[in-house]
Amino acid sequence: MKKTILLSFLMITLPFGLRAQSAANVLVVHAHMAKDTISKYIYGHFTEHLGRCIYGGIWVGKNSSIPNTRGIRNDVLEALKAIRVPVVRWPGGCFADTYHWMDGIGPAEKRPKFVNTNWGGVVEDNSFGTHEFLDFCELLGADPYLSINVGSGSVREARDWVEYVNSNNDSPMANLRRMNGRSKPWNVKFWGIGNETWGCGGNMTPEYYSNVYKQFSTFCPGAYKILSGGTADDLHWTETVMNATKKYPELIQGYSYHNYTICHTWAKKGAAVNFDASEWFSTMQKTLFVDNDLTKHSSIMETYDPEKKIGIYADEWGNWFDAEPHDNPAFLYQQNTLRDAVTAALYLNIFNNHCSRVRMANIAQMVNVLQSVILTKENKIVLTPTYYVFKMYAVHQDAALLPIEITSERYTNGTDTIQSLSVSASKDKNGKIHVSIANLDPMKGKKLSCNIDGLTEKIVTGEIITADKMTAYNDFGKPEEVKILPFTGAQIQKGILNVDLPAKSIVMLELQ
Repeated sequence: MKKTILLSFLMITLPFGLRAQSAANVLVVHAHMAKDTISKYIYGHFTEHLGRCIYGGIWVGKNSSIPNTRGIRNDVLEALKAIRVPVVRWPGGCFADTYHWMDGIGPAEKRPKFVNTNWGGVVEDNSFGTHEFLDFCELLGADPYLSINVGSGSVREARDWVEYVNSNNDSPMANLRRMNGRSKPWNVKFWGIGNETWGCGGNMTPEYYSNVYKQFSTFCPGAYKILSGGTADDLHWTETVMNATKKYPELIQGYSYHNYTICHTWAKKGAAVNFDASEWFSTMQKTLFVDNDLTKHSSIMETYDPEKKIGIYADEWGNWFDAEPHDNPAFLYQQNTLRDAVTAALYLNIFNNHCSRVRMANIAQMVNVLQSVILTKENKIVLTPTYYVFKMYAVHQDAALLPIEITSERYTNGTDTIQSLSVSASKDKNGKIHVSIANLDPMKGKKLSCNIDGLTEKIVTGEIITADKMTAYNDFGKPEEVKILPFTGAQIQKGILNVDLPAKSIVMLELQ
């Protein structure tokens, strides 16, 4: 009913030229109603000691024949710089709650080894620890986000890590850092107090975790602290922890939200490449649930935090399919297709449009794990379709969100139906307007008519990500099948922006 009323309103109030173009696909961008800012941190990344994310993906060691800077791969570093990575979360994930940070400092040859029981039972040699990760972030120009071990760690261990990393005093941990070769503190801002404490982080109840959180966060002074949220749809968890911490506003600045999109079930998630049109639809439909989830969580948080001082940190998100059949299933290595690119655009549009509460998001994961932006094999790398979405969407970082109204044709699969277009829009500090549009329909192109309030811009340019096949992907030793190309399907006519969107495409328009 609401969508019918909105369409009727638009048909009455929009210019005749806009109505005549396409009554089915209508976009209104309120260019003079910007209020919220799309934080650059929404374009963040997540790394974990899992499979080949760290070892072989980011870290090859100083003596590797692969070109590196202090052990960090140069090719990966340069590719990440090109998409303006603003923040990186580490060391997990489930790994974080088995990780003891003091095992990863000091001379590499003296660091103890242990078995990574979370991910494949491989030996972890701790050669990539606090210094290496923070060096990586400095080289990348990204802020670090550290996850504190609550599941098997202690309050003292957490307090000592904050002191080691951030203190400039004449104190035991600060002096230990200096002895290990780092004189000045890193001043890390973001600290997660536990990870998925409902599951691998301790199998806690929200009531129990609320007390654990208050205890740990009390002894982590000066940090920007993020509380571990429940499962994506667990509203009881959100209500419980928000109520339990309401008397201690200084202890909580963020609320962690995780969501993974799967096609079928957790036991059989679906293939990353050899999928059909029904599985494409399922992926889009399940990702759209995030929009509703965020609205519900935000509504609860509004009761306890109407000034929105506490942000939602969607610090794990992405597609999770079955691991590639030739690989260790515990390494979670999956290929990345055009479907992943369209899903990434859908996620990012949702996060952009919720930016009044969503302050950070971190795709899982950066390299070689789940929905990666980069794949590596020995000395070679592949830039995935998802990588190009992040490159395209970088224009939204720290830009002003422009409110939109969108009505589009329905995209159906059997008896299920969803809206076929996803949109977000922003205005940057130079006054340029960017409109990102994802056509979720893999079969049908769309003609979209856009009315941008007070449109004075005369020039529209564009970029597009698409491919002939919905299963297209980039692979080692082959020409790229999915990348950014120029887009010429948009024109301004009599003050109306008309866009001809191909099927299964992502388009970024710039107006100036």
